[in-house]
Amino acid sequence: MSLPKTLADDVAKNLVMVANLIDEDPDQAYAYSRVALRLASRVAAVREAAGFAAYATQKYGEALAEFRAARRMTGNVELWPVMADCERGLGRPERAMAMAGEPEVLKLDKAGQVEMRLVAAGARRDMGQLDAAIVTLQGPELGSNSVQPWTARLRYAYADALLSAGRETEARDWFAKALEADKDGATDASDRLAALDGVQFVDVDEEDDLADEHVPDEHPAAEDLSDDLSDDLPDEEPESGPEPGPEGDRA
Repeated sequence: MSLPKTLADDVAKNLVMVANLIDEDPDQAYAYSRVALRLASRVAAVREAAGFAAYATQKYGEALAEFRAARRMTGNVELWPVMADCERGLGRPERAMAMAGEPEVLKLDKAGQVEMRLVAAGARRDMGQLDAAIVTLQGPELGSNSVQPWTARLRYAYADALLSAGRETEARDWFAKALEADKDGATDASDRLAALDGVQFVDVDEEDDLADEHVPDEHPAAEDLSDDLSDDLPDEEPESGPEPGPEGDRA
């Protein structure tokens, strides 16, 4: 759908703000997405951006509605995994699992299929099927030495599932592999690995605060000491002159 130039420019500006803010300030990104949606609700890109902004703020019902609208407009299946994850967010993991078995998954590219596998494994965990979640994450993509944009997240999810199953040694190995692939810091694999190794990090500011707490107070000023000492001294007797002699004493 084409828009008048002025309107198209306004919509584009709001979509740019959504993209720029969605990671650092999702609430603000959501606000911009609502403006774009009000201006051009019949544009698929607007509905998709509104869906991701709602998803980032955990408004899963709203996100799912926007993703469905975008899919109807374009016929694309690339939003299928995130739609399934919205079902998880709504507390319906069984629906997410059903979507993982639909023909749409076969139409996804490799990245989309890996994403669908991550969602399906999460749904298995939601339903208490931890061993099944571990099996779901296994596959050629997990063991491949080739590092793809999704490699770190896949390895991390596998390590986390192993750890939840009490397989700590294996989990440590896979957290290490996730860290190797995580060039952009998309996961906290380094922190999880350090925790397993018993390494504790101390925040520099926190350390300084603790040091300040143990510094003794400075000695009070001399004038304060003199005031304190004066409180302990006995009151001085008032000065008096010589006692008068008996009247009539004359030389």
